[in-house]
Amino acid sequence: MPGGPRGVEGRPALTLAELLLALAIAGVLLALALPPIAAAGDRVAVRAAARDVATAFAAARVEALARRHPVWVVFDSAAGALAVRGDGGTRVRPLGSIYGIALHTTRDSMSYDGRGLGWGAANLTVVVARGRARDTVVVSRLGRVRQ
Repeated sequence: MPGGPRGVEGRPALTLAELLLALAIAGVLLALALPPIAAAGDRVAVRAAARDVATAFAAARVEALARRHPVWVVFDSAAGALAVRGDGGTRVRPLGSIYGIALHTTRDSMSYDGRGLGWGAANLTVVVARGRARDTVVVSRLGRVRQ
């Protein structure tokens, strides 16, 4: 058979060895590509969760100003969740289950008074982590958020 193996209808075909070699090469390339893809997914999840944390503080401040009553942002590091509690009710955001992240905080809560000012003796630092990716949200004792 000049020109290589032929299929049933006389068209060029691949041998089993060629197919196995192609699959082996594809497997090696996939193994090389997976760690960077996973790390990128970790970074995206951490950034999104940190943005959610900052948004929760902004929402708590706005609610405190609008209702002229204290509003609290409370963290549950074990569950990776935060809750905004005020006269308007409690809104829980389970960041750990949504993004697969872990939360580490220096304090378990922060509150805004009716004037929208933070209340506390020290800054609050929230570290959002997943895999090797980390992001930090810092809230000053007066309530200013930096990400």
